[in-house]
Amino acid sequence: MNDGEEAAQNNQGAARVQVEVTGCPPEDAHTVFTALDALFVSDRAKDDVPREAEGAGTAVWAATVDVSEAPAQAAPCRLTGPVTVTVQGSYWAADRLRAGLGSAFALQDVGATSGDQEQEVQLRLDNREAQGGT
Repeated sequence: MNDGEEAAQNNQGAARVQVEVTGCPPEDAHTVFTALDALFVSDRAKDDVPREAEGAGTAVWAATVDVSEAPAQAAPCRLTGPVTVTVQGSYWAADRLRAGLGSAFALQDVGATSGDQEQEVQLRLDNREAQGGT
């Protein structure tokens, strides 16, 4: 994609991605959102710390992320266990978000549902191995 095509994508709002974090403790959800904030612009306030869900339901924490700017490399982040992240947006935006998250976490594609102009991708995030071995 050239710069003109990328600008057209961004102007059409295709640079926004919905991100949902589930299946983890609140501190891991916070780690994911902190990493996303370091990589991109998010609508989630930095002081909006995920909390345990009340009742028997599963907690789902969400944010809308603008990926119009290319992400910087993020330092590896530590999770207490694997985290499930669902990403929904244009193919281009979902790929850019996936690349950004891949700099902070070990990333595995779990599944995807494709549409005409958007896709929904389920990712599994985990801790990256330390560079140089320990």
